[in-house]
Amino acid sequence: MADGSVSTPRHPGVSKVTVRGVGVAVGKLTGERPQQGVTPDSLLALHEAGYRAVLDRIGDGRILDVGCGHGFESARFLSPERQVFGADYSSEAVSVAAATYGPKGLRVAQMNALDLGFAEGSFDGACSSHLIEHFTNPEPHVAELARVIAPDGVVCILTPNKPADFENPFHLHLFERQELRAMLERHFDDVWLGGVDGAPHVKADLAARRIKGNKLLRFDVFDLRHKIPHRWYVWAYTRLLPLAYKLIAKEDAGGATGITADDWFVTDQLDDTTLVLFAVAKSPKSPKSHSASAA
Repeated sequence: MADGSVSTPRHPGVSKVTVRGVGVAVGKLTGERPQQGVTPDSLLALHEAGYRAVLDRIGDGRILDVGCGHGFESARFLSPERQVFGADYSSEAVSVAAATYGPKGLRVAQMNALDLGFAEGSFDGACSSHLIEHFTNPEPHVAELARVIAPDGVVCILTPNKPADFENPFHLHLFERQELRAMLERHFDDVWLGGVDGAPHVKADLAARRIKGNKLLRFDVFDLRHKIPHRWYVWAYTRLLPLAYKLIAKEDAGGATGITADDWFVTDQLDDTTLVLFAVAKSPKSPKSHSASAA
């Protein structure tokens, strides 16, 4: 296993960074974004495999990673041939990313993925990894990606495949294959849709964790989590998840399972068991042509 895998302690995921001379603790585990050492190996490896797939397709020039989080995946794009920009709504995430990877060349800004503060056609490549599902109405995010990408640029989008996803209150709009394709084709003339999937032993690991998770969910005998206001569900989830991981997944993180990004692969053979949808979109449509097609 190579140094820098998200499934090994050698990866630069950190628990504390220095921002303006002050030690700042990385935010607690909430389930909204992966964290080194506590998020299960299979999910960290999934994210790394997705970024590897993007890296193989995104080319050089000005690259944007929307929803960059703490920046450890955005930093994979850094090279002499690229200027890499990260954007995230979280001030804490932006501070960590800037402090950790700014000296290496990553430029980071706090902004809304539905209203990006960049000019039209600013980037040669853009990545949206496991972000689009976090919006109740994700189409404005796709429209923004189409707006900021150059006419000959490439946009890569990764998102869970709805039939195969775990329950997560931060996932507000899950996609099936045809819905994602149709939405992207409203904004791009050239869309390829495939997937990122796991080897059989990875799927077995995920299935085992799903069984454990479902056992815990049975304690919610009245299905209250789906009846209370959503913000209450998120509040409870973010506080109970660290405890749940300690109870049922403490041996699934920190490299203990041996699962790495090498256990994932890109495929164009999709079905309901494919774990992640992976889209590559090119030739952005002009806002006028999009309005005409929508009408």
